[in-house]
Amino acid sequence: MNAILYLLPISLLLAVISLIAFFWTVRRNQYQDLDGDCLRALVDEDLPLVRNTVDGK
Repeated sequence: MNAILYLLPISLLLAVISLIAFFWTVRRNQYQDLDGDCLRALVDEDLPLVRNTVDGK
């Protein structure tokens, strides 16, 4: 029974913190362009390494 007295306030506090974090991300427009982020992950923009050919090697 003592465990419930500790765990219940902790779980309520975590739920409130999670809710505040969710509303903060919504206000900061974090969920505006979800499709663009998906497509950017598929684009390969890595440039190949270029060797230094000044020495002729």
